[in-house]
Amino acid sequence: MSDPCKILVFASGNGSNFQALIDAVSSGTIPNSKIIRLIVNKSKAYATTRAEKAGIPWEYFNLISHGFRQKGETDPAKIQESRDKYDAALAEKVLRGDYKPDLVILAGWMYVFGKAFLDPLEAEGIKIINLHPALPGKYDGTNAIGRAFEDFKAGKLENDKTGIMVHYVIAQVDRGAPILVKEIECREGEELEQLEQRIHSHEHELIVEAAAKVAGEIMDKKNRTQ
Repeated sequence: MSDPCKILVFASGNGSNFQALIDAVSSGTIPNSKIIRLIVNKSKAYATTRAEKAGIPWEYFNLISHGFRQKGETDPAKIQESRDKYDAALAEKVLRGDYKPDLVILAGWMYVFGKAFLDPLEAEGIKIINLHPALPGKYDGTNAIGRAFEDFKAGKLENDKTGIMVHYVIAQVDRGAPILVKEIECREGEELEQLEQRIHSHEHELIVEAAAKVAGEIMDKKNRTQ
């Protein structure tokens, strides 16, 4: 059997999607793959506990705590400079030695990467995928579920449907090519929290299915070129 697809996961919080990936790799639902490392940008992210239980190395790397930006900085030029330096340093970490992955999965990663991170990984042929709780081209960025819900209540939501997608990551936020998409219908009388729960209940399944699809394509390509 060929070497497994090496997966690096980025997370910022609880890590429930990360846990779904751990379980799927363990069960073979994501076949011939191995999660080689977790990177978090929040020191108290519970995802690190999940990593420890699964025997997966993890690292905390933060924009402010690691000296890239002064806390409370408001100068737009300095803010952008700090992001560029942080992104470049993180790309260097990702590409270093034995930890170099075949696939990067953003599983609840609350930070937008710029070209200083994305370009070096693209040059190495490393795919980056992300889960976003909206349909392609709709509600990019933060509070996607809340904005869809407000449009539904105002009668402005197209076909009364929102959804989830897993997509490739590019510099334009949430605009990379979709890998898998699931539509979810909004319901009359439903509160925002109920819609959020229904959407979140499908996230694990979709991120696992997309990871298996992309990892399979990566391994097929590797095997053809060997």
